[in-house]
Amino acid sequence: MTDFSINEMQEMQRTLQDKYKDRWEPIAPETGKNKLLWMIGEVGEVIDIIKKHGDTEPLADAELRKSLVEELADVLMHYNDVLLCYGISAGELKQAYTEKFEKNMKRW
Repeated sequence: MTDFSINEMQEMQRTLQDKYKDRWEPIAPETGKNKLLWMIGEVGEVIDIIKKHGDTEPLADAELRKSLVEELADVLMHYNDVLLCYGISAGELKQAYTEKFEKNMKRW
């Protein structure tokens, strides 16, 4: 299996947004905060799984793991909507992530 890139995820999100453009809020800076709120809701669903089943059960239970991964995919979908709303490219994200990584490597 190959890596799954931000570019691939963003393209998939553009396709979804185009398909549901008459039903969903548009991808625009004005809707970015709403996309963030949707993402936080999905993070809550991930947390609920861990709260209800503990830290290790999702490693052993295939169905629970599938649910956990599905909820994390939802988080990433909304995350990519936020990136699209604010026009943040994979290159910009890589640069910021790399700079933050390097900064954190020197922290302690």
